[in-house]
Amino acid sequence: MKKLVSILAMMALVVSMLALTGCGGSDAGKSDEGGKKYVIATDTVFAPFEFTDENGEFVGIDVDILAAIAEDQGFDYDLQSLGFDAALAAVESGQADGMIAGMSITDERKEIYDFSDEYYDSTVCAAVKADADYASLDDIKGQTVVVKTGTQSAAWAEEISKDYDLKLVYKDDSAMMYQEVLSGNAAACFEDFPVMAYGVSQDNGLKLLVENQESFATPYGFAVKKGENAELLEKFNAGLKNIKDNGKYQEIVDSYTK
Repeated sequence: MKKLVSILAMMALVVSMLALTGCGGSDAGKSDEGGKKYVIATDTVFAPFEFTDENGEFVGIDVDILAAIAEDQGFDYDLQSLGFDAALAAVESGQADGMIAGMSITDERKEIYDFSDEYYDSTVCAAVKADADYASLDDIKGQTVVVKTGTQSAAWAEEISKDYDLKLVYKDDSAMMYQEVLSGNAAACFEDFPVMAYGVSQDNGLKLLVENQESFATPYGFAVKKGENAELLEKFNAGLKNIKDNGKYQEIVDSYTK
């Protein structure tokens, strides 16, 4: 009987060891080829840079650029759709290795992040409900407007808020901003121009009020935590150059903007 118990115990030990091996153990965070798999954070709703299409697939300029660069440079990654603020927090806390989310390169952000070479130039704009009787910023004086936290378009709204007596309401993503305008809770929203132009072209219920504010034009960049992940940044820059040289970059941009 004791021998049977010993045999059963040994079998249980072998099974448990096999189970641990199957779970991955020390291979967590590595690609199938044994190299590092990077965790990349992004926004959730920021078309045409990152959004979910009619088939439920996560797509966009940023999504496709990252995929093309990873293929060119031979690295694996796990793209996590978190929302803009959560993506920033993930990079700052070390839970994500990098971030691509239509992120403007600014001097303030350079104190916290290291940026890649710019991959897109963007200006800012304001939009109102499509049937609203507004033709300029003067028409929304004294009213409530909505902005997206931490963006260049929000910075523009903040700068002009005193001149136009605007009351600013902050939201975490573009979809929430648009809904505030469509529901009548806000007279206008402030957004990056390529994002709003794409939305208007997709009949999102809004129209442009003021577009292409050049004084707030900023390039987008891929970001990592300052002083960390230099290798990933180098791979991104090298891959970006290559896909620009071979035409893949322009092909991606054109597929969403033309």
